[in-house]
Amino acid sequence: MSISAPAQPSEDPSTVHTGLDTKSLGAETLAPQHTRIMGRGSYFLAWFGGCVSIGTFAMGSSVVGTLNLLQATLAIAIGCFVIGIALAINGAAGYKYGIPFMVQARSAFGFTGTRIPGLVRAVPAVVWYGFQSWIGAGALNMVSATLFGFDNLVFYFITFQLLQIGLSVMGFQGIKWLENIGSVFILGSLMYMFYATVQRYGDELSASLLTMEGSWGMPFWSATMLFLGIYSTMMLNVSDYSREHKKGTGQGLLTTIYAMSILPCTLFMGLIGYMVSEATGTADPIQVFANAVDNTPLLMITLLFIAFAQVTTNVLNNVVPPTYVLMDVFKIKFPVATVIVGLLAFATFPWKLVQPESAAGLQLFVQTYSAFLGPIFAILVVDYYVIRRRTLDISKLYDVNGPYQGINMAALIATVVGIAAALTFSSVSWYASLIPAGVTYYLLMKHWAPCQRFAQ
Repeated sequence: MSISAPAQPSEDPSTVHTGLDTKSLGAETLAPQHTRIMGRGSYFLAWFGGCVSIGTFAMGSSVVGTLNLLQATLAIAIGCFVIGIALAINGAAGYKYGIPFMVQARSAFGFTGTRIPGLVRAVPAVVWYGFQSWIGAGALNMVSATLFGFDNLVFYFITFQLLQIGLSVMGFQGIKWLENIGSVFILGSLMYMFYATVQRYGDELSASLLTMEGSWGMPFWSATMLFLGIYSTMMLNVSDYSREHKKGTGQGLLTTIYAMSILPCTLFMGLIGYMVSEATGTADPIQVFANAVDNTPLLMITLLFIAFAQVTTNVLNNVVPPTYVLMDVFKIKFPVATVIVGLLAFATFPWKLVQPESAAGLQLFVQTYSAFLGPIFAILVVDYYVIRRRTLDISKLYDVNGPYQGINMAALIATVVGIAAALTFSSVSWYASLIPAGVTYYLLMKHWAPCQRFAQ
């Protein structure tokens, strides 16, 4: 079995294999990754810093009135551990062979067919990119208005977005240092924000959140899926990141790294959103913290944290996936693709998402795209572990005229079946899609003649 890909114009392995434990900024390609730059500590901090999603705040807001405090806490914890397991499982191919998601998906979907999971992964990323950039710009604008009297949200949105585009062009070398350095500031700020929330609203919250009955039934499991759903996008393309992690870490330890890096940020942000929305009735984090923090210097630190957290999250979670999709489909280089993704985020009209009623809309958004992401996740897992038995012929994954050319109809049909099941049980869409999609894919690959060339 060959583990090096034939050179192609946009996928030349020599551009990443320097023979040293480093690589130039922005030197990302779709070729197998030989030079890996993240050890265990660095990889943990990258996920820690990249998972401070304001979307988690909105999901916390969305379960107000449905779950009590204990139920909300457990829902977040369960969601995070499911995420950790899923990331370790689907990231195994990228970790072992150094291939990105768009290459990993070729064995299941075919060269042309990978555009389907690529598009499904890219659209939510671009939407979250725009939404979180608007939040970050709002935080900077409030700092500016408070300290200097300059209030221009559009100006800060454009400036903030251009800053993120510039950071994205640097690739994983830049991402590594941005996430590692920022993690300490993020942890400290999150702890303070949680403390300030409890201090300000603790008395009025204790009566309602601890005594309400809530639900341990479908609303509870639906909530676990909401917090899971924020990261269901990353479960799909986790190979984009695992290929950067140095060899030598077992799957059990990787699961722990994923779960424990995601849990603190998700728990803090989800509970802050949950408690503050219960107390104030608003889901806009900028307004929430403007009301929750009385001390102006501390408010400025909090707002700067919100802005900084959006950068770390966007660059890791929302830039890399659509960038690799553009690289695969249009054969353009990483820096150019990141610029295009950044410009596309302008077109998401994020100011429409940051409204008092936005939590409910974002909840529906997460449930809907999870219905599409769950089936693809199941197909990739069945393909790698059951059909391929964790053994890939990398040369075929890079051979456009080989057995994986075109579209694998088994994957396409299984995706549709999974989506139908997910939309039938929309409140737990990701969970509901897994078995129907996985079983359908397995049966078609084993017994349907047109798919046999993909199963070789």
